[in-house]
Amino acid sequence: MKLNDFIDIHPEVENAIENKEPIVALESTIISHGMPYPKNVETAFMVEETVRSNKAIPATIAIINGRLKVGLTNKEIEFLATNEEVKKVSRRDLPITIAQKLSGSTTVASTMIIASLARIAIFATGGIGGVHRGAENSMDISADLEELAKTNVCVVCAGPKAILDIGLTLQYLETKGVPVIGYKTSELPAFYSSESGFDVDYKIDSALEIAEILKTKWNLLIDGGVLVANPIPIAFELETSIMDEAIRQAIIDADNENITGKEITPYLLSKVNEITQGKSLEANIKLIQNNAALAAKIALHYSK
Repeated sequence: MKLNDFIDIHPEVENAIENKEPIVALESTIISHGMPYPKNVETAFMVEETVRSNKAIPATIAIINGRLKVGLTNKEIEFLATNEEVKKVSRRDLPITIAQKLSGSTTVASTMIIASLARIAIFATGGIGGVHRGAENSMDISADLEELAKTNVCVVCAGPKAILDIGLTLQYLETKGVPVIGYKTSELPAFYSSESGFDVDYKIDSALEIAEILKTKWNLLIDGGVLVANPIPIAFELETSIMDEAIRQAIIDADNENITGKEITPYLLSKVNEITQGKSLEANIKLIQNNAALAAKIALHYSK
C-alpha cells in the first residue's frame, strides 16, 4: 500500500508542495465540534482567506469517507459543519476511521500527523490541548502534547486552552523537549488572555527568526514539533477574572453531568461561551485569525 491509497491532496495544495511554496495546515475540529453553525463555516472560510492574504496556501485537513483530505472544497467544509455523524479524530482514532470509511474532523494531534505525511511544516490552530485540571487523579492529558514531542510540525496557537492546567502543560512540554516560543512575548498566553503568569522558553520577535529555528532544529535531526505561542490581540482579550469564574462553573457542570474523555473540551468551550454570553466565541475567532496570519508569515520565510 502507498500513501496515495489513503490521502487526497487538493490540486492547489499539491502544486504548492511540489513548488515549495508556503503552506499552512489548518485543523477541522473547530468546524465540527468547536463552534455552532453557521459561525463554524464562516470562520473556516475567513481563516483560509487570512492565510491567502498573507501570501500562503491554506490546507484545511479532515477525513471524509475514510480518505485523508489535505485541502478542502467549500462543499466539504459545509459537510463537516452540518453533519452530526462527523467524529472527532485524534491519533488513536485515525486507523479505525480510515478502515471503516468514516468521516472525521482532525484534532491538533491528527492534523499534525497528516500535515507531516503531506510534507507541510507549519500549522495554525486556536489553542492546543494539554494537561487538564485535576489530571493527577483523572490522568486526562491531551494527545496533542505527545504529538508535539515526536512530529516535525510547527504549531502556532494562542497558548493552551484556558480550561487546562497551564503550569502542568508547560512542565509536560519541557519534559518532552518541545521548545515553547513566545511571539513578541516572554509570557505564555492563556488562549482568551495574553497573560497566564508563566514564562515561555524563548521570546522571538520575528517570523523570520522562527523559520530559522525550525530549519535548524530539523536539520540537526532533532525530531518533534515547536510550539509558537501568539497572544490574542489586546483589543479582543477577555478579563482573566471573568474567564476564570466561567471556567470554574463550566468544570462544575461537567462533573455534575459526568462529561469525560474527548467530549470534555468541546463541552467546556460551549459552556464557557454560554456563561460569557458569546464573548468567548468572538475572542476565539479573533485569536484563530491572528494565528493564521502569523503562521502564513512563518511559512513564507520557511519556504525560502
